Amino acid sequence: EVQLVESGGGLVQAGGSLRLSCAASGFTFDDYMLGWFRRAPGKEREGVSSIIIKYGYANYADSVKGRFTISSDEATNTVYLQMNSLKPEDTAVYYCAAFRGYIHYWGKGTLVTVSS
Repeated sequence: EVQLVESGGGLVQAGGSLRLSCAASGFTFDDYMLGWFRRAPGKEREGVSSIIIKYGYANYADSVKGRFTISSDEATNTVYLQMNSLKPEDTAVYYCAAFRGYIHYWGKGTLVTVSS
């Protein structure tokens, strides 16, 4: 059974940091691109960051460049999102997803709330 389980969300003040984790199981981790998406209240889902596990190539949305860092640990099949200098506009449910061609899996999300 494929599972993507996010953790690490919570309430933080503006300027603070959080690290999200996504534990993956049930598929060949190295063969996929893993990504983080978010959906803020009243807004569409947007891509935040992604990483091609095999090559370590990472990509970021302009809104988080320089503040967020994605990384992966192939030994534990886990993807992380280190979020620094958080802003109130980063408040959203953050989802982990895995992609390979037309195949995609999604986690259930973790809530990040940034207070001003």
